[in-house]
Amino acid sequence: MTITQPTHVAVIGGGILGASTAAHLARGGARVTLLTAGALADGASGRSIAWLNSSGDRSAEYHYLRLLALDRYRTWSAQHPESRAYLRFDGALKWAAPGESFAKTFAFERAGGYDAIWVDRADVARVAPDVDSSAVAEEGAIFNPGEGWVSLPDLIAALVEEVVAAGAQVVEQAGDVRVDVQDGAATGVILGDGTRVAADRVVLATGPAVPADLASLGVAVPDATPAAFVLFTDPVDIEVTTVLNTPRVAVRPTPDGRLVLDADWAEQSVLVGDDGAITVPEESVQGLLDEASKVLAGNPQLTAHHVGAGLKPIPGDGEPVVGAVPAIDGLFAVFTHSGATLGLVLGELLAEEILTGTPSPVLTAFGVDRFDAEVVPDAVGTGAWAPVAQQ
Repeated sequence: MTITQPTHVAVIGGGILGASTAAHLARGGARVTLLTAGALADGASGRSIAWLNSSGDRSAEYHYLRLLALDRYRTWSAQHPESRAYLRFDGALKWAAPGESFAKTFAFERAGGYDAIWVDRADVARVAPDVDSSAVAEEGAIFNPGEGWVSLPDLIAALVEEVVAAGAQVVEQAGDVRVDVQDGAATGVILGDGTRVAADRVVLATGPAVPADLASLGVAVPDATPAAFVLFTDPVDIEVTTVLNTPRVAVRPTPDGRLVLDADWAEQSVLVGDDGAITVPEESVQGLLDEASKVLAGNPQLTAHHVGAGLKPIPGDGEPVVGAVPAIDGLFAVFTHSGATLGLVLGELLAEEILTGTPSPVLTAFGVDRFDAEVVPDAVGTGAWAPVAQQ
């Protein structure tokens, strides 16, 4: 690509989206400073089911973006043979809840050319020997051979290693990093201790904090972020390779022989205190262990290792938010659900936009400018910004 824009970029956020954007910026020749409040991957990226897919009914634009995203993971896998330890495409299996059917879902996926195979319950062992076929819906299940999983902390470590090798600066434990806005433009960042770092461009990739960070700058982005958790088991004795998305539990393996579990019903059980603290009921933890045991071959006894609880980033309309923030020159944001699936491709396309000044047509439907938002400077001109009431 041809770089036409100023080339020192500060990226706020040490999750997959921040690390990917920083890596692609560094590849493009930019000078990069990657900053994160705590440690790398200690937020949503460290507690993700990380299922790589474009499963189900989505808009054409979003489905296409996710297909590109899967392609980038396969390229990464080919170029990084060691990634086979933390990035796998061994397929995924899903089936409907009692009283429901996945027949229309299967028809939709096949109509779009998505790699989907209908599997009768009697044939489940052939495609997914790690699954207890008796737990599968009577009508059968959908097997998606091209889907997989990734361990985001491992991928982030590899991306950051690339960033550092390119000469970028990585600042962990930076505290509450804010965008420094002066006269309507992002001029750098302010660290938690008040230190200012100048930059030509700033990327806001703070996961579930993006809407609040933008709101503090007077930019409104609809937010549907819930409190959620995933459960990491102790190592299991059976080999699990298939990603499972069942009515009562989702399951995927980890590089160290554990399982990661979650479910919508379990997510809805979490309690959020007035101080924002998240409490996960013990019965939800045990419930996930029991449900996972039921769907795995041999019904192994599973035990909990630890719970990863926090906020799960989800934009208000469910679709990614990525690109330039129109009201603040030099500021870019990326906020999305399915950060695992989209991590590599969004980092690539956003970096290209920053470096060339030309947004990717692929991201047209996902721009920040699709929301009605304005900003005005405060009366004293300190660089703080206040929201304008929407009509």
